[in-house]
Amino acid sequence: MPDYGLYEVQEELITKRGELEEDIMTGPSAPILEHKPKGAGSAGGFGNKSSKNRPLLKTQAKEHAKVLRSQGVVRIDNVLSPAVVDKVKQFVMELRGTAQREIADQKVAVKQRFANVLLRKNRCDLTMPLTDTIYEALYESLCASSVGATIQNILGKNAVLYELSCLISDQGSDRQVVHPDTPFQDGEEPVLYTCFIALQDIDMSMGPTVWLPETHTLEIHNMFKDETAPGPNEESPKDKLLRTRPFVLGTLPKGACAIYDSRLLHCGTANRGDISRALFYFSFKNPKLGFPGNPPSIRPELQDKLTLKTLQSQLESFHKSQRQNS
Repeated sequence: MPDYGLYEVQEELITKRGELEEDIMTGPSAPILEHKPKGAGSAGGFGNKSSKNRPLLKTQAKEHAKVLRSQGVVRIDNVLSPAVVDKVKQFVMELRGTAQREIADQKVAVKQRFANVLLRKNRCDLTMPLTDTIYEALYESLCASSVGATIQNILGKNAVLYELSCLISDQGSDRQVVHPDTPFQDGEEPVLYTCFIALQDIDMSMGPTVWLPETHTLEIHNMFKDETAPGPNEESPKDKLLRTRPFVLGTLPKGACAIYDSRLLHCGTANRGDISRALFYFSFKNPKLGFPGNPPSIRPELQDKLTLKTLQSQLESFHKSQRQNS
């Protein structure tokens, strides 16, 4: 065996398992489709900046929340405007370069700029500061679209901002293994809801996220944890689950958002294209629960500091001042 460190050995084993799972997963698959609430008007987000549109957003959110509870994932389009997407993408790529230089010059520790990520070769999780660009993106997401109201519908206004980051999968990044972000805790209470927003159109070559709908249950988690084959040449309950379960693909258009339950089985796939895939994301934690079982991807100074209510209030004030100064 090559003289690898422990981490490199683990990465190699995970990569091989991810490749095996790609072959195993032959169940029905399709791109995740935009959820268009019936009778709730347009599902678009960034155009709804007037307060008179808030009742419409709440109506849309109730329908999105129903899908999220039952399926574990829902897609909402037009959450960020094209102009804001482009600003965030440029900001993220410049921030990544700055962070890499700061780390190389030993000005900051890695954990102050990057969070841990499964299979970090050609993949990173870059935590976000609360700059004007990020405020603008959060305003469009949490105030001007139905995303914020959808989170509130399930977790309430005191949901805690748990993560604020950007996942970047470069060319050559390998397929992850299927996993939940958090384990199934006692009871049926959801733990976290994560919002992935595409900073560019995502096609199949770029390694879209794979989600397995309706796998955010205790029964499924117990099957998923059972890797014991009952006999020679027989598959484990976990492999049978992966082989037969339908899944959806995160081939999202630019500015679209996929919200998913942290207990839902999913994985990032291999980026075999020529373009990096960037997902701006944030998550909110159930305020009734303690540690969810997975450390947060967020700047230390922001951890456990903001609820959905307080963040939305800050965002409204920011947006008002921006309009007054324009």
